[in-house]
Amino acid sequence: MFISPMLLQTAPGPFSQNAFIYEPKIDGHRLIYDQPDASHVHLYTRHNNECTRQYPEINGSTSALFPHDITLDGEIACVDPVTGAVDIEAVTSRLNTKRVDKIRRLMERLPVTYVVFDILRYKGKDLRNRPLMERKAILASLALPNAHFGVIPYVEGMGEALFAQMQARAMEGVVAKRKNSLYETGRRSAAWQKIINWTYAEVYITGYRKQEFGWLAAVPDPSGRLRPAGVIKYGTSTIHRQAFRGMARQLIKSEDKEFVYLEPQMRARVRMRNWTKSGMLRSPVFTGFIV
Repeated sequence: MFISPMLLQTAPGPFSQNAFIYEPKIDGHRLIYDQPDASHVHLYTRHNNECTRQYPEINGSTSALFPHDITLDGEIACVDPVTGAVDIEAVTSRLNTKRVDKIRRLMERLPVTYVVFDILRYKGKDLRNRPLMERKAILASLALPNAHFGVIPYVEGMGEALFAQMQARAMEGVVAKRKNSLYETGRRSAAWQKIINWTYAEVYITGYRKQEFGWLAAVPDPSGRLRPAGVIKYGTSTIHRQAFRGMARQLIKSEDKEFVYLEPQMRARVRMRNWTKSGMLRSPVFTGFIV
């Protein structure tokens, strides 16, 4: 049975309070693990898309299961074997692969780990109305089926120190959770907050979409020439868009069915999750023009 996961609010910055625990934020995709009995497993993304077949490492087809019914909440992650970093692009590749033969090959090249951070149901009992630390204690007592399962570590009251460690390791950030929080299915709650370790970049705006909003971003390559780096879709206010339109009229150089292209005279600062392997901005958010 799918359970819509509890979602996180965004905190303005790192903080430390004794009423909270703090976990490393894993850069993967959310996964609800539902095992209704000792022989069946169903895996779901946060949007209720079943992805059981994509992950033989944890779906029971190539490994043992828990000896009882259980529902878990966690994150699917892939670790780069060379750098040891969590690789979100590898996770995306695993999630999008449906053919059995390709899945088998990817299991060897891009194995996944299910990083568990909560337990929602156990031995026929719904645990969502129990305090977080009680659920954590039950989770810690479990024997995990195989090496592809792990339980997320946490610290109490030291959010800023953990965030500094995540910055030093170039990890995604920190999740703060109130110790007495209940599991609020399918909604965002201030009881769970994410603090993102943003990366910042300066880009040139080289065009815009004609239909759906988006500014084309470019950055210099090693030779100094501009190369495409993605589309900025978030973070702009009405004032920013008005200012952009006023400047863009004077910079148009060409267009096609989808885009209007501009002389690269406007620059902007963006924040993002990280750079992709192909050198693109990942989820860029506009923070201001550079003048």
